[in-house]
Amino acid sequence: MIRFARAADRPAIAEVVEAAFGQPDEARLVERLRADGDVILELVAETDGRLDGHILLSRLWADSAALYAALAPLAVRPDLQRTGVGSSLARAAVEQAREFGAHGIIVLGDPAYYPRFGFSAGAAANVKSVYAGGPAFMALALEPDAFEAPLSVIYPDAFSP
Repeated sequence: MIRFARAADRPAIAEVVEAAFGQPDEARLVERLRADGDVILELVAETDGRLDGHILLSRLWADSAALYAALAPLAVRPDLQRTGVGSSLARAAVEQAREFGAHGIIVLGDPAYYPRFGFSAGAAANVKSVYAGGPAFMALALEPDAFEAPLSVIYPDAFSP
């Protein structure tokens, strides 16, 4: 089951995120994004009361009035990776972002994984960011013109070292 995260889920989310990445940096990123009020949405995958995965979208500051989101992180328990949990979370997050009125989503992620959801480096070609460039910087337009014109985005402070 995919659902919105609740405050009571936070310890389990931290556990899943840390286990998925093998270190605490991404779990700390999630905590800081929450503390700074930069979260657009958080979803969890749950089976029989156990959290199996988590995805977070945070706001980006853009030189546009439109809403843009950053996808980070997407985490799945190591024993459930490659079982479709991450794909279900990614698809649900994209759909929720569309319903929230986001124009587009940007991810810095595995170029072999995210294109299956419609993300591409080509779509991010007009986006200026400290993370821009290379095949891992990808975008997904949720509105037809989301990435047609040059766009500058600034990530929340939580992404800074």
